[in-house]
Amino acid sequence: MDYGHDLIFGSFITPAASALPQLEHAAREAERVGLDLVTVQDHPYNPGFLDTVTLIGHLAARTEHVRFAGNVLNLPLRPPAMLAKQIATLDRLSGGRVELGLGAGAFWDAIEAYGAPRLTRGQAVDAPRSVRRSPSNGEYGPRNRCKAAPGGCTAASQPLRTEKE
Repeated sequence: MDYGHDLIFGSFITPAASALPQLEHAAREAERVGLDLVTVQDHPYNPGFLDTVTLIGHLAARTEHVRFAGNVLNLPLRPPAMLAKQIATLDRLSGGRVELGLGAGAFWDAIEAYGAPRLTRGQAVDAPRSVRRSPSNGEYGPRNRCKAAPGGCTAASQPLRTEKE
């Protein structure tokens, strides 16, 4: 069946803090064998895991072609405006090789213990709608603060990108 887009293939890695050399090797090996994507799971409350967004930047700096994505980034623990800025920055620094994968959260006891309020999945997924892109400089920021941005935000502002423009 044709779904109107190319299939992509990738790998899934666990960001174990004790295994950085193996994570670097896995990313380089994914690139060597021609995979399209390396995804990194995101459980910020796990003390044995490296931060997913930071690790993606580290791995992207050690590869040339393979794309990266959080699988999936934990919205309840990542303020949407900062997440948008981080991903947009990594995408630019990596030459357009970072994708955005969002998750509504699943392990709510751990999420709450880490300091976030318990949300419904709908509330968690709606959070990125509070982010707008300034038409004057392309920067992301909270929608309710757009007036403070250089050039302000207009009704024609773009919402947070969820795929490549």
